Amino acid sequence: MQRPPIPVIRLGGTGEVAAALPHLLGFRPAESVVLVSLRGPGGSQVGLTVRADLPPPGSAAALARALAARVVTDEPDAVLLAVVSEAPDRALPPVLPVGSGAVEAWPELPHRDVVHEVVLALDGRDVPVREALLVRGGRWWDYDCPYACCEPGAGTPVPAGASPLAAAAVAAGAVLAPDRAALAARIAPPDGPAAAAMAEACLSAGRVHAGRLRASGRAAVAAEASTLVVDAAAACRPGPATAGARLSDARVAEVLWALTLSEVRDRALGLALGDDAPAAEVLWTECTRRAPVPLDGPPATLLAVSAWLRGDGATANVALDRAMAADPDAPLPQLLADGLAACLPPAQLRALISETLAPDPRSAGAG
Repeated sequence: MQRPPIPVIRLGGTGEVAAALPHLLGFRPAESVVLVSLRGPGGSQVGLTVRADLPPPGSAAALARALAARVVTDEPDAVLLAVVSEAPDRALPPVLPVGSGAVEAWPELPHRDVVHEVVLALDGRDVPVREALLVRGGRWWDYDCPYACCEPGAGTPVPAGASPLAAAAVAAGAVLAPDRAALAARIAPPDGPAAAAMAEACLSAGRVHAGRLRASGRAAVAAEASTLVVDAAAACRPGPATAGARLSDARVAEVLWALTLSEVRDRALGLALGDDAPAAEVLWTECTRRAPVPLDGPPATLLAVSAWLRGDGATANVALDRAMAADPDAPLPQLLADGLAACLPPAQLRALISETLAPDPRSAGAG
C-alpha cells in the first residue's frame, strides 16, 4: 500500500505565511531569501518552497535567476518572496533640495536590491510576485506596502500559535530545527566511547558478513540480509512494543553491512513506498547517525529518499551531503542531489522508484 499524498495546506493572510516559513523549510531560516510557490484559487495553496543564503554584494542577479529557475518547476500561478534578515534599515544618502541645505533621508528596508532582482527574474518567466516580505525580529514588513504599518521601524508582529501548516508538519512526523546546522547535527556521528563501540561492532559484523559471502554466496546472503533489514525497520515502528527501545550497536552494524549489497539497498528503497515508510526513516536516521565512514553512505542515501518523499527537502539535502561525503563517486546520491536541485516533485520521485523496482515482465516465467 502506498502512503497517502502530502496534504494540501492553504494559508490565510501574509502574516500566516511569514509564521509558516520555518515549517515550509524544516528549520528556522536566517539571512535567507525564500520563494514560495502559490497555486490554486486566489493563489492560496502553498507549493514548492526554495531557499538560499542572502548573496554578497553584486551577486543578487545570479542568485535570483537560479532561484527563479527552481521555483518555476512547480508551475506556480504566483510566488511569495520573503527575505529573512536581521539587517537594520538602510539609510539613504541625504537629499539636497534646491535653495536649502541637506535634508535627512528616509530610511528604507534592507535588501531591496535582492527583491528587485528576484522580481525581474520571475517577470522574465511570466510569474508574478504576489507579495515581497521582510521577516525580522518577530515582525514582518511588505516591501510594497505604502502604509505606516510597513514603514521602516514599524512592522507587524508575526502571528503566534499553531498554524494549519505547523499542525500538518507535526502530524507528518516533522521536527522543526532551529537552523540548518541543527538538521545536520541530528545525523552527526558520535564521538568518544560511543564511536569506538560502534566501530568495534562494525568490524565484528564485517567479518561475519564476509564469512557468509564466502560460505553461502552472494544470492543467499542478500536474501538473508534483506529480511534482516525489514525486521530492523519493523523494530522501529512507533507503538507500545517499541517505545523506549533502541537498536543495539550489533544490530545496527548488521544492517549497515547488509546495505553494502545493491540488491538489499533496492529492497530497502522500496520500504519508503509502503506502510513501514515512517519506521524505515527512523532506521535510516539511526544507522546514518551511528555509522562510521564509509558505511554511512547507503543509509544516508535512503534517509534522503525517505525525507524527500515526505516533502522534507531540507533533511534530504543534509542527508545527501553526508552520503556524498562518505563516497564522492557513488552515482545514486549525486543523481538524487541533481534531482533535488532541479526540484523534482516527491510524486515524480515516488513514480521513478516504483518503476525501477517493478519486475521486468520480460523475465516472467524465465528460468
